[in-house]
Formats: sequence, C-alpha cells, structure tokens
Amino acid sequence: MTAPPRVAIIGAGFGGVAVAVGLRQAGFTDVVLLEKADRIGGVWRDNAYPGCACDVPAPLYSYSFAPNPGWSRRFPPHGEILAYLDRCVTRFGLRDNLRLGTEVTDATWDAGDRRWRLRTAAGEEIVADVLVPAVGQLSRPIVPEIPGAELFRGPAMHTARWDPALRLEGRRVAVVGTGASAIQLVPAIAGRAERVIVFQRSAPWTLPKPDRRYGRLRRAAYRRLPALMAPSRAGTWAMSVFTGAALLGNRAAAASLRAASRAQRRWQVRDPRLRARVTPGEPMGCKRVLFTSSWLPALARPDVDLVTEKIVGVTPDGIRTADGVEHACDVLVYGTGFAATEFLVPMAVTGRDGVPLERVWRDGAFAYLGMAVPGFPNMFLVYGPNTNTGNTSVVYFHEAQARYIVQVVRMLAAGAAPLEVRPEVAAAYDAELQGRLAGSVWTACQSWYRNASGRVVTNWPGMAGEYRRRTARLRPADFG
Repeated sequence: MTAPPRVAIIGAGFGGVAVAVGLRQAGFTDVVLLEKADRIGGVWRDNAYPGCACDVPAPLYSYSFAPNPGWSRRFPPHGEILAYLDRCVTRFGLRDNLRLGTEVTDATWDAGDRRWRLRTAAGEEIVADVLVPAVGQLSRPIVPEIPGAELFRGPAMHTARWDPALRLEGRRVAVVGTGASAIQLVPAIAGRAERVIVFQRSAPWTLPKPDRRYGRLRRAAYRRLPALMAPSRAGTWAMSVFTGAALLGNRAAAASLRAASRAQRRWQVRDPRLRARVTPGEPMGCKRVLFTSSWLPALARPDVDLVTEKIVGVTPDGIRTADGVEHACDVLVYGTGFAATEFLVPMAVTGRDGVPLERVWRDGAFAYLGMAVPGFPNMFLVYGPNTNTGNTSVVYFHEAQARYIVQVVRMLAAGAAPLEVRPEVAAAYDAELQGRLAGSVWTACQSWYRNASGRVVTNWPGMAGEYRRRTARLRPADFG
C-alpha cells in the first residue's frame, strides 16, 4: 500500500472517537468518522431521560489522555458527559474528519481493489482501506411486543427515545422494567408525576452509589495541577478491581457485596412486605448490578406503586396484568434495554467471497479480541463481541482497542497485505472465552449478556487489565 490507508469509522460515540484520536495522534489523517445522527455522543446523545447519569465514576469514565477537571460530581449527569466528548472532538482536531447525518447501510469487501465499499442511506459510496464499526452494543432500543400496545391513547416511548417536551406533572406514569435506566428515571420523576407505577419482572441487585459533588476549589485545583486527578482515577480503578473480583468468583469479595446490598435494602425499605418484593431471587452479578442510593426510597414513596404481576396486555388506558387488574396510566415508558447481542444490525456487512456477516454470526457473534472476524479483512470492531465489562469502565476497553487498531494501520501503511485473522486463531480464542464464560455467574440467568441460545456474547470473562495486556501488541502471526 503506497498511500497512507484510509480508515472509515462508523459511530461517533466514545469508541469511535477514541480510535479517531489514536489515529490522528499517530499521524494518520485520512480518517472519516461517520455518524448517522446530527450530533456525536452515542448512548449519551440518545439517552436524555430525567435522571440519566453515569453509573461508573467519572475519573474512570473518561479518556486517560484527556482527564476532565470540570466534573461537577463523581457520577456526572449525561449532559456533562456529552459535553466532555464534544470537547474532545474539538481538542483533538476531529471536526474535519467528522461527517454527521451519514448513515451507513451496508459495507462490502471488494477483493479486487482490496478495499471496503460503504453505501449510505443517501446512496453515496465511501471507499476505505480499513473499516472500523464502532456502533456499540447499546444503540438499538428494545420495545417488547405486548398485545394491545398500539391501542394505548397516551404518549408511549422507550427511555432512549425520550421526548424532552413531555410534561409529567399531574399524570400517571407507567414504567416497564427495573434495569439501569429505570432505576435512574423513577426517582427523578417521583414527586413530579401524580403517580408512578413500576412493573418489575425480577428485582435487581443494587449497591449504594457513593456519589458526591466536586466543589469549586477542587475543580480549580484540578485545572491548575492536572496531576492531582491521578489518585482519584487510581482509587476508582482499585474499587473496580474489587468488584470485578467479586463477579469473577472471589468469595470474600462477593460476600461483602451481597452483605452491602442486603444492608441497603434493610436500611432503605422499612416495610418488610415491600422489602421481600425488591429482594433479588437470582445470583448477584448474573444481571447488571446497579449503583443507586435513590431507587429503593423511591419505591417506598406513597405515590409510587411496584407491580410484580406479569404484564399480559396494554389497554387504551393502561396496562393489564395476569391477576386481571388494569393499572390506569397516562404515559407509558419502556425501560426495557437494548438489543445488545445483535451486533451491527441493521447494517449489512459482506466479507470475502460474498459471505454476509449475519451468516457467520448466525449462532452468536464472536471476534478475535472482540475486534477481528475471519473472512473480513481489514475490519476491526470497537466494543465488539465479548468486550463489555460488568465491573469497570468500558472506555478503558475502547482505549485498548484504539491502540490495537493504530498498530493495524501502521502495518498496512508499511506495506502489509490486508490483515485477516486466521480462522484457527479466532476459533481457539473463542473456545477459550466460551469455556471461561461457561462457569461464570453470567450463565446463571437470562439477561442481555446472552443471546437466545444462552451463549454469552457481550461480556469479557476476566479482569480489564488482562484485556489490555492481550491487546497491547499485535501479533502478525495471528493474521494470514
């Protein structure tokens, strides 16, 4: 390859921006950052519901190369995170690389030219040497198919499609789901709405959220001496190591977290009948553990109802449950998560010999190091299969992937042939990961970590430090 490789990155969230920054800092400027929306941000652009905030402490939920001295609190609201990412795009000179309002509908490997040909929704063709899909795992909201849902008379929306003009005062709001979005939304609207009705399928495990405001003097000190932010990041990392050990089988760590969760329920929920209904029946960690100090007190409010009966249908005026009760509501909100296991959908990706990625992944998505798939030369995913983390910041994984992709582009710039991971390397890696995951807590219940067949396709089976070590150096022998 005589000219520097052209890189097309799809998605301008934390992952896509991390790769673009890494490439620019390595001297590669022929980079196009394609974003289907009219602004950057990924999940932080899409999720603007009341109460939306980070559930990973900000010192770690930010790039290591761009610490932010201006966080207002330890767990900042979504608007601050979105503004931080926007500043990074400006600071690292990515505005000229960014193309907003450009949705990629399909990408095809051209074996003759040894390049990727991308087609947009507007019919434009974009050609690139390297394809980096960075669309994330949490970009496609799931709205459950409930009989009669189309008959509901009032506003109905997913938390990731929140209507900012919606007024809740004096209205009865039904919230379906008790996941990460719902546990932030409900406390934020309780007291504003006339009544909030929460529909719970299974009680989540929760832990107290050690949030606090960052004062003016602290922020000023961070701006003057950025090195002062390092201990906070290190402390947050140490906490994530402890929680990671608990999820990965350390009995003492797991017991301490369970005890903290039980103590939280006993302290915050005085009514023993309600406490029994919010006590999880599944092993801690098989679904996402939620950090919150306001969820349980919100459920204990007199104007909040917790419904644990199964939903059987939606009526024009509310939700009907299996016990025959119709729960009247004026607004219906789905806090029902995302199609996390359906990577890259609905984009159609076609690799060597005309093979669609959908066919390769028919039994569940997989990728070597979460990035490379046999039969798809010069394609490297960000936040791909088995690179989600159940205990720390996914931004840490994004940075590791960005460093690896920079190595890929350097090899191609030096004249290497297109890099395609060898099938036996990818197969051995996948067998190792699935073997480790088979004994993990994530197989103990059905969750968004697993596909319909039960395969864990989202989560990394070890500590984050291991992933960073394994991606630190590209091994040419892994590619054919």
